Amino acid sequence: MAMLEVKNIHAYYGHIHALRGISLTVDKGEIVTLIGANGAGKTTTLKTISSLLHPRDGEIWLDGERIDGLGPDRIVERGIIQSPEGRKIFARMTVEENLEMGAFSRKDRDGIAQDLERVFKLFPRLAERRKQLGGTLSGGEQQMLAMGRAMMGRPRVLMLDEPSMGLAPVLVEAIFETVVKLNQEGTTILLIEQNAAKALQVANRGYVIETGQIVLQDNAAVLRKNERVRKAYLGED
Repeated sequence: MAMLEVKNIHAYYGHIHALRGISLTVDKGEIVTLIGANGAGKTTTLKTISSLLHPRDGEIWLDGERIDGLGPDRIVERGIIQSPEGRKIFARMTVEENLEMGAFSRKDRDGIAQDLERVFKLFPRLAERRKQLGGTLSGGEQQMLAMGRAMMGRPRVLMLDEPSMGLAPVLVEAIFETVVKLNQEGTTILLIEQNAAKALQVANRGYVIETGQIVLQDNAAVLRKNERVRKAYLGED
């Protein structure tokens, strides 16, 4: 049984049919990537899983429990946690306060303190800037902060939305190294990423979404060799 299963989801923005029967699975311990062009429905898929957008039809299951009727806070409590596109950190809060916000639903103070130190170990730059306001960080540091904030919720499924967007190549490499490290430490990851080449390098499996529909799915290594993927998403002839 898959840890996360999305079954035939249809979602709308007003009269716009944004998701047209999306189905995907994420098994425990996997990195699964969802790739596609801007406007294809990648972020909408994550918003629907997070219950920020309610589907009109279809089902979402986590470890055998149907969750598509729950509110966003209940989704977080069950361990599906999103690091959003554009980071969306709290600019007027310090790095440490931003991270503490990621643990808002938790009551275990000792565990929160341990996870805070884990994030600082994972991202030493954040440790150096723990009292600095989030809005004064560089783009790369803000992405580290967004990922660290998500990790403070102890995710069972970590959903990353465009973690490398707008970053210099050296920082892109660092972010993807961190994604792999988190996965190796036991975090299951659903990754949305326009840098399809990097996403397919780190993922176990992948889905390709076009105009709100899954058009391809396979092992990441197979998708990297797929002619359609290579031309449309990897910039190869």
